[in-house]
Amino acid sequence: MKATINKIILTNRDKVLFPKCGITKQQVFHYYENIANAMLPYLKNRPLTMQRFSKGIKEAGFFQKNAPDYFPDWIPTMKVKKKDGWVNHIICNSKDTLLYLVNQYVLTFHVALSRTDKIDYPDKLIFDIDPPKGNFQLAVKAAKVLRVFLEETLKLKAYVMTSGSEGLHIAVPIRAGNHFDVVHDFTKQIANYICNNNPTEFTTAIRKDKREGRLYMDFLRNSYAQTSVVPYSIRALENAPVAMPLYWDELNNTSLNAQYYTIDTIFKHLKTEGNPWEDFEQNAKTINAAINTMETLTN
Repeated sequence: MKATINKIILTNRDKVLFPKCGITKQQVFHYYENIANAMLPYLKNRPLTMQRFSKGIKEAGFFQKNAPDYFPDWIPTMKVKKKDGWVNHIICNSKDTLLYLVNQYVLTFHVALSRTDKIDYPDKLIFDIDPPKGNFQLAVKAAKVLRVFLEETLKLKAYVMTSGSEGLHIAVPIRAGNHFDVVHDFTKQIANYICNNNPTEFTTAIRKDKREGRLYMDFLRNSYAQTSVVPYSIRALENAPVAMPLYWDELNNTSLNAQYYTIDTIFKHLKTEGNPWEDFEQNAKTINAAINTMETLTN
């Protein structure tokens, strides 16, 4: 049985992608069809990395950056340089492209922190707050500490979302005026400063055996060719949790966890609360003054 939606032919619609809860490909497709208008601004003009699960989440799936040759010509792509060549990334700027990719079993969408017109210059920062297993409240604490520092000390605007997986992401819109190398060093300074001032709770140690039960504050996504999960993306976990933008006061909900919002619960929340990241781009600021502040604090 097939259904045609614009250019898209939905195939294998009854295929179960989430075996324990029974969520089908059709349900995933309809979710992305309904969330597309909210999601597309965070995909627009950014090189896409696809996370595909052709056999559902019972198997690991795979990440794919290069657009396959068999994708139709109307899917826009862009060649982006890498260390030893080029990657032909998909640029997902339309609902048709989004739904075509979902039909190709792209379950989760990851994008670069820069746009196609300034590929070496990111226009947002990401801090991935990864708590020890079962300690989401520590992630909440770290997010609040980081927000105060970013907004009150560095005079930047911070936004928060559940990752849909384990923790929280803090995103900061910035003007695309500094090279990735500068931004990477800047975010490293911030993460180290926060962790050095909270040494028993937070760490930047990459190796898990070095964390000693502390929360990992990951700044490494702020690098060329690295990605972050797109708001509203489904994660490959049972019940299909989504990466959900939040208002800051939602962190006070003691029931909140990284997988709190799913494809079944998100729309009711959006209908009543709206989009807490609606003004994200309008709050982009240059980081030059903040860089100077960090140099003062760390010297």
